[in-house]
Amino acid sequence: MASPPKFPTGISGLDEISAGGLPRHRTTLLMGGPGSGKTVLTLQMLVNGARDRGEPAIFVAFEESSRRIIANTASFGWNLPALQKRRLFFLDAQPDPELVPAGGFDLGGLLAALDVKVKAMGATIIAFDAIDMLLGLLDDPAAEKRELHRLHQWLLARNLTAIITAKATMPERETSPPYGFLAFMVDCAIDLNHTVVTGVSQRNLRIHKYRGSAFAENAAPLVITATGIDIAGSRLNHAPATVSDERISTGVERLDAMLNGGYFRNASILVTGAPGTSKTTLAGAFAAAACARGENVLFTTFDSEAGELVRNLRSVGIRLDRAARAGRLHFHVTRSGTHNADVHFINIKAAALRHGIRCLVIDPISALAKIGNELTAHSVIERLIDWAKAADITVLCTSLISNAEPAAEATDLQISTIADTWLHLGYVVHAGERNRSLTIVKSRGTAHSNQVRELILRDDGITLADVYTAGGHVLMGTLRWEKEQADRADRQARENELQRKHLALRHAEEELESRLSLLQRELAQKREERAHWEKLVNHRDDAEAAGQAQVQALRHADPVPANPARPRRRRS
Repeated sequence: MASPPKFPTGISGLDEISAGGLPRHRTTLLMGGPGSGKTVLTLQMLVNGARDRGEPAIFVAFEESSRRIIANTASFGWNLPALQKRRLFFLDAQPDPELVPAGGFDLGGLLAALDVKVKAMGATIIAFDAIDMLLGLLDDPAAEKRELHRLHQWLLARNLTAIITAKATMPERETSPPYGFLAFMVDCAIDLNHTVVTGVSQRNLRIHKYRGSAFAENAAPLVITATGIDIAGSRLNHAPATVSDERISTGVERLDAMLNGGYFRNASILVTGAPGTSKTTLAGAFAAAACARGENVLFTTFDSEAGELVRNLRSVGIRLDRAARAGRLHFHVTRSGTHNADVHFINIKAAALRHGIRCLVIDPISALAKIGNELTAHSVIERLIDWAKAADITVLCTSLISNAEPAAEATDLQISTIADTWLHLGYVVHAGERNRSLTIVKSRGTAHSNQVRELILRDDGITLADVYTAGGHVLMGTLRWEKEQADRADRQARENELQRKHLALRHAEEELESRLSLLQRELAQKREERAHWEKLVNHRDDAEAAGQAQVQALRHADPVPANPARPRRRRS
């Protein structure tokens, strides 16, 4: 079944929870107590239609004069005088407070005058603000119903999109006349509520009726900002957020390694810890790394001024001042007690959109849960993370917890259940020292280290010490240093002993080589002597043989054989 035609309000949150806007060519009733935002919301919808879509509109004021309404809304920057020239008409219809009705009274004259103006302007939208002021003149429930029915029929006959506002407090708005009858008659009924919870102002809006259309039934926070009303929508039928496999740096090289490459792009990161565990420092490192990549970052802080934050982080080598001067880093400094949590969310969102950011830091997000915001803080944080994911923004939040155990976070704001990556910073107190530790409690979709590492702050940045254990315990600080020194001394002693043995063996080898060389020389000498001796012997034998042959020849004896039986000496 198709939904009826919609009139976009131009207020993103309201268009979200109403699945596109108010019913076109039908009537919407806004009910609320004083200060709930009825007049501002109505006029803002008319301004958006006239300015953005060129739809002429008429605003009928029964309570305040048009001059006061224009003056009161001047700070929103709507430029009503320019719209009044062609597309927005104000009709002052305030009854005289001293008027005493006599005889019959009806809306016939007013509607006749409006009929002429609607035709002249070609108006498609009309608003009746504070109609209860006019109906109060009747002081007759039957007459009130009759005139409301007359008004409704007049609107239907002219195919107008109408908005009617009326005062009512929560206990009576749906049962007291004439609003019970009026709520049944219109096609869309919206409640606006304004209360103060422990000193903090809270406004919300709830659609409790919308014929022929889906809508979000729960109350949505309503905030009056510098540009008008903003409503935190529920992302009804919203497109899913982008899922990315891209890794971005944490700003700490060794933490990147622990996370198998860093955070996922568009993830939500939670950093918890007690005071002084360096949550802000870790957030500053992330912001600096994002700016170094050429990305715009919004750093929201509830604890410090921007100058103090820059100075403090400079002491550990994080230069946010350079990123700020380059136009990459933008600060949003506020205090938790100045607004309710919904106002903070809307202000953060507006600043993020204004600067076109890719990364958002909120330090600490637990500040949203202070006085007056305990009941709404979790809902606001959930919507903030949901919005950041939809906007392709990577968000890192720090959260202050007093308990040393990271599981304590689960009993506070329940932020840990919606964060993609959860880092917990703590203290390890031992042997008179307090040292910082870092644990990755979880990181969805990625392998990550399960080690407890010591977080070390240095002049040139942040680092994580290698895990150092002794007797099954992780050592940090002086104990780790002493153990490292002792281990280094042991290694040095072993190395010295190896060097000594190496030198001794080398000297022995050199001695053996020297002795071997001497023996080889002696052997060569003996071989030379033996060769010389054999040469002398052979020479003597040859001389003897020659002498014998000569003697034989002189005696004319038989000749000596050419190969005498006596062998020659040979070398062995």
